[in-house]
Amino acid sequence: MKSIEGQWAGGGEVLTKIGGNKVDVSCRMQSDAESSNFSMNGTCRALAVVTRSFKASVKASGDSYSGNYVGVSGKPSTLAGSRDGNTINLNVTWANTIYGDRKAKMTIEKVGEDGLRIRTIDQDPASGKSIVTTQLDLQRR
Repeated sequence: MKSIEGQWAGGGEVLTKIGGNKVDVSCRMQSDAESSNFSMNGTCRALAVVTRSFKASVKASGDSYSGNYVGVSGKPSTLAGSRDGNTINLNVTWANTIYGDRKAKMTIEKVGEDGLRIRTIDQDPASGKSIVTTQLDLQRR
């Protein structure tokens, strides 16, 4: 967990709605970590005028990870999952219905020495296919 501690910056894409357009974002994030937990606190900016904050806290207990995530809604969503190598795979239960339900997946992946990729993946209610709704690629600053 300590390897993701620090200040991060980068960008990515956020899907506005299933079947909608992707919006480019630029983000900054601070991550604090100890041996069995970490927190992330960041902001992403789109179109140079819209800024959204996000934060998460995750705790490890053996092979299990759990915590919460607060995004655009401002309400805490729950996270639960496990680690596979450099990736923490989390099931998300959103506080509100998003993209037709309250379930999604989130991955937090350490990429090399100085990279971090955060993804949320949801299911298209019409087709049942998995769709990446957010992908942020960050670099240590």
